[in-house]
Amino acid sequence: MLWHLHCRSLVAGLCVLTSALLVAQTTAPRLPPAPPNPPVASVQAPLDPGYAALIAACKTPPPARGGRGPGGARGGGRGVQPQGVRDYAVTEIPGVIKAGGKWTFVWQQAGNNGDGIVGTDDGGLLVAQNDSSRVMKLETNGKPSVAYSDTHTGGALSMSSKGDLFIVERGLHMKVEQLAPRRRLLTDSFQGEPLDCVGGVINDLTADSRGGVYFTMGGLFYADAKGVVTRYGENLTTNGIILSTDEKTLYVTNGTTLAAFDVQRDGSLTNQREFAKFTAGGGDGATIDSQGRLYVTTGAGVEVIAPDGKHLGVIPTPRGVISCAFGGKDKKTLFVLARGAQDAEGHEVANAAQVWSIQMIAQGYKERAK
Repeated sequence: MLWHLHCRSLVAGLCVLTSALLVAQTTAPRLPPAPPNPPVASVQAPLDPGYAALIAACKTPPPARGGRGPGGARGGGRGVQPQGVRDYAVTEIPGVIKAGGKWTFVWQQAGNNGDGIVGTDDGGLLVAQNDSSRVMKLETNGKPSVAYSDTHTGGALSMSSKGDLFIVERGLHMKVEQLAPRRRLLTDSFQGEPLDCVGGVINDLTADSRGGVYFTMGGLFYADAKGVVTRYGENLTTNGIILSTDEKTLYVTNGTTLAAFDVQRDGSLTNQREFAKFTAGGGDGATIDSQGRLYVTTGAGVEVIAPDGKHLGVIPTPRGVISCAFGGKDKKTLFVLARGAQDAEGHEVANAAQVWSIQMIAQGYKERAK
């Protein structure tokens, strides 16, 4: 089979894989050669020349950065050593996935261009792109287009059960913005100061049906529908975050464990507790299926956890992955966002994003995109 990778310019930020015959591809092609004059990438707040002056004006300046690479809130891309392609064998997880399943390559692009993916009602996928400050829409055939622009180094995405789409924006003067059904600022401050004063980089989010958003930024925060932000939890090192299907429980990664909170009617959180332990390092992105099972990306791939906290198994992946989401028209496709790719000469590149998919027995929760 002869495959061709057709790319528009990196200014447009779009690449699509096509072939004479549409068949599943279980290996990724190489990236195309870099253009001679690539566009200047958007930068996250701590890399902005104005960051030092901004945090110097904070009443309580944030602690020195540590634990995350300079390329991104999730360990980055720039400066991170490539992990490369890895062998995997999918084993059965009853009710979740059959044994022997194979991941299908969907899309890739050089750059810190993927995080917080969200499936859409038409079977497509939304991918936030840090480097270009855009949100890309992947159609069911893998064809990409720009869905939203000027997202201020936009990162992870979340859509509520009412169709409200939100994004965390990681450029200087970090914020949470609503993209749909209308664009508006939800919040850019905490206790009267810029969010930047919290320290670190705003990371992941999950939107509720009240018009609010829970988000992670080292700790755990809730921005209500009016944009008022409250901090919750103790001794947390957070990353991925997801609401239960009934929105009565909030789950958030806490290093090598998954923490849970009870959600009150006003969105406040109580009863912090350890819910589950991961098998391979810290948790990253998270999603949920129609039965309330949780899916969390770790160093092993995608770890599956039952609604009672029992660890059900791991779905291994062809590369290290940072986020996951159910999608496809029947919502029985699991998508992952992987880091790394091979360049035109076959060398490993850490600062790249790939989307892969695999067919599931389990079905995503249809009443909410993620």
